Amino acid sequence: MPHRTLPFLPARTQVAIGAALALLMLCTRGQHFASVHALPSASWAVFFLAGALLRTRWMFAGLFALASLLDWGSYAAGTISDWCLSPAYWALLPAYGTLWLAGRLYARLHRDEISTIPRLALVLIGAAFVAYLISGGCYYAFSGHYTPTFAGFPPRIAQYYPRALGTLAGYVGTAFALVAAVHAAAARHAATPQQARA
Repeated sequence: MPHRTLPFLPARTQVAIGAALALLMLCTRGQHFASVHALPSASWAVFFLAGALLRTRWMFAGLFALASLLDWGSYAAGTISDWCLSPAYWALLPAYGTLWLAGRLYARLHRDEISTIPRLALVLIGAAFVAYLISGGCYYAFSGHYTPTFAGFPPRIAQYYPRALGTLAGYVGTAFALVAAVHAAAARHAATPQQARA
């Protein structure tokens, strides 16, 4: 029977993944000094991957603190306006929490076989939709930049959700392809001494 692998990564590997996720957020979020303008923000993927690949719960708080520090630091430096730092900003906390919990859920569903891809796709579609309802809905309703109506929000979902889902899926797919490659290389390395002894 295929085994679950995502919750059982070695501690050293988890530290490396945590550092890589923080670096990815640092390089792609907003207009701060390290922004890589050719890449879309990886923030949603960072929280999903942290939930899926890292055991420690404090990483969620650490990543949210990093995201907030980057946003408010950019605002203080004058590289972004207060357009995004509205009263609705703190809706990002439950939105990112949704993505992190979805990563936790997927870690339990993952199998080391190709049939796991539809499971991942379904989790990403659902998590991205809920996260957008929270973040986009709260921004539309409470940012003070719009006159919110029930009829006005569905067109925003149609406009912004596919892009958010595509970005999330792109980063997560790339990350899991790397994880699979590392696992395959580790399996080959472990098998080599046994073959040599045989």
